[in-house]
Amino acid sequence: GSHMFSCVKPYEDQNYSALRRDCRRRKVLFEDPLFPATDDSLYYKGTPGPAVRWKRPKGICEDPRLFVDGISSHDLHQGQVGNCWFVAACSSLASRESLWQKVIPDWKEQEWDPEKPNAYAGIFHFHFWRFGEWVDVVIDDRLPTVNNQLIYCHSNSRNEFWCALVEKAYAKLAGCYQALDGGNTADALVDFTGGVSEPIDLTEGDFANDETKRNQLFERMLKVHSRGGLISASIKAVTAADMEARLACGLVKGHAYAVTDVRKVRLGHGLLAFFKSEKLDMIRLRNPWGEREWNGPWSDTSEEWQKVSKSEREKMGVTVQDDGEFWMTFEDVCRYFTDIIKCRVILENLYFQGHHHHH
Repeated sequence: GSHMFSCVKPYEDQNYSALRRDCRRRKVLFEDPLFPATDDSLYYKGTPGPAVRWKRPKGICEDPRLFVDGISSHDLHQGQVGNCWFVAACSSLASRESLWQKVIPDWKEQEWDPEKPNAYAGIFHFHFWRFGEWVDVVIDDRLPTVNNQLIYCHSNSRNEFWCALVEKAYAKLAGCYQALDGGNTADALVDFTGGVSEPIDLTEGDFANDETKRNQLFERMLKVHSRGGLISASIKAVTAADMEARLACGLVKGHAYAVTDVRKVRLGHGLLAFFKSEKLDMIRLRNPWGEREWNGPWSDTSEEWQKVSKSEREKMGVTVQDDGEFWMTFEDVCRYFTDIIKCRVILENLYFQGHHHHH
């Protein structure tokens, strides 16, 4: 529970428990005075947009939940803001229980309880790492909608709200939703983990052609992934026209992809595979749009998958839906992508025992 996070500092001195207690006592739903349900929270001054209606989850659907069937990177879809970088960071976060439980504290207590509808106070809180410490950001649950649809980050399930609420808290930190337009994944990864991010320029090192360097980089990525770090990849857009331009191979420029798995895949079937044991360096990526995938070698329906046994395919969770998630060889990743961001997680932040660390 919360005792582990005695070091977390309330943002703008808003104390979650005190505010929630007060709302319950007065039998009202929380309205955050610091991040009101107005245009000021959406746009910088003087940038009106479409007619947005702020609605609480109960006004959007019957049975709102923080999580529906757990949490996964498939939950996420990018909305109208150019915040693929934030959605990609959330996708990476969703694949790491130890990390998202840090960002979404005492999530079981924050979950809607149909047994006790009166306990609900319309208030949530989330933790982000800012300026060398964890801060606790409180929000109310009023979310921007157009035609009763969430306009920003939303889930596959209409009644799942964790990503929309985390995004609102992050927008509050940033000043407004529009401030999330064109941010960068590296910052979000650090803000979610307190980790250390390292950008890698794939074009500079010519990783596509230099096998030794490529193998070394893959080993480093394997290590970051296996130790609970987060990774994302993108293709630089040089001009504005390039932004979100779809290439023939199905990938999109100027767009952040979450790396959801890094593994050496065994080729071949049965014993032969076991002895020959030819392995391929592979990476699984996810497009924050939740659709539109790579269509080259090892894409969902390609015949390369015949080289891999059924059990290996199952272990890798290979599906053929256009769900935005797909596998590529690391060589192809280095050929098509221009940038990778690795975020190493500092274990002491992760298993923080509620006392200050001095560096």
